[in-house]
Amino acid sequence: MMAGVGLGLFSPIVSKGNVRKGQEIKKIGMIGLDTGHSPAFVKSLNTAGGGEFNNYRVVAAYPKGTDLVREWKDRIPEFTEEVKKYDVDIVDSIPDLLKMVDYVILTTIDGNKHLEQVMPVLEAGLPVFIDKPFAASIEDARKIAVAAEKYKTPVFSSSSLRFLDGASGARNGSLGRVNGVEAYSPAYIEKHHPDLYWYGVHGVEILYTILGTGCEWAQRTYTPDMDLVVGMWSDGKIGTFRGIRKGQGGYGGIVYAEKAIQVLDNFRGYNGLLHAIVEFFESGVPPVEMEETLEIFTFMQAAEVSKQTGGGRVYLHQI
Repeated sequence: MMAGVGLGLFSPIVSKGNVRKGQEIKKIGMIGLDTGHSPAFVKSLNTAGGGEFNNYRVVAAYPKGTDLVREWKDRIPEFTEEVKKYDVDIVDSIPDLLKMVDYVILTTIDGNKHLEQVMPVLEAGLPVFIDKPFAASIEDARKIAVAAEKYKTPVFSSSSLRFLDGASGARNGSLGRVNGVEAYSPAYIEKHHPDLYWYGVHGVEILYTILGTGCEWAQRTYTPDMDLVVGMWSDGKIGTFRGIRKGQGGYGGIVYAEKAIQVLDNFRGYNGLLHAIVEFFESGVPPVEMEETLEIFTFMQAAEVSKQTGGGRVYLHQI
């Protein structure tokens, strides 16, 4: 049975040693406890010492997430018990959650639920981070963007792989002009999502972190064990994504630039993303523009269409 709201919200949290003296807790609500990201994010935020995350803490969570992905739905009770260890109240509905918090992290693993679950947050005007996948269809992604604009609610979505060591530096000129990027990541397929939305999105995020927007077309070669998607950017840059389903996996990329060829493969975990989320909550300014998030999903949708049509080029403006 789920715990009632408001229990242990202030004194147990304040008693912890990780809150700076004289500073108020900044209250985050979490939606969806069906992924390992949920307890990992809560543990980092709620146990950070020295005000590392500016006293932002998850104080309440709504656990229900996917209805479709059984192996993750079955883990909701496990993850719920984990987050409760960090003084998080478990609530019965999203409206109950929104009464208790000022910011929201939506971690539901199933992109099919994101439009439904984020709409009350957008209507309430609470800044929200939406974990990957942003949505499970390009139509839902666009509806979220339109609703965020309508309600003037700040929205940020990103894979933690955007914060791979050296990626933002390459984008900002540390290697001179970038001419092309090869990115790679696991690309496991889940039947309720377009192929790359589920896991390949992490490698595609690396690609876009460095190259930014401007892809004109994408072309995909698919085998059961591997994907190779080639994209052509309007300024002549070529980006490729290799999705891995067999053999050694990993995350990273190779940047081909004016001054160097640089291998990027040092991923330090979730804290880079969590710092970006906290900065977003502080400023209300998303570190990734919605235009880029939508193009990432348009690129992956173009790759899906390419697969379905025999591996030909698909122009993003057709999606």
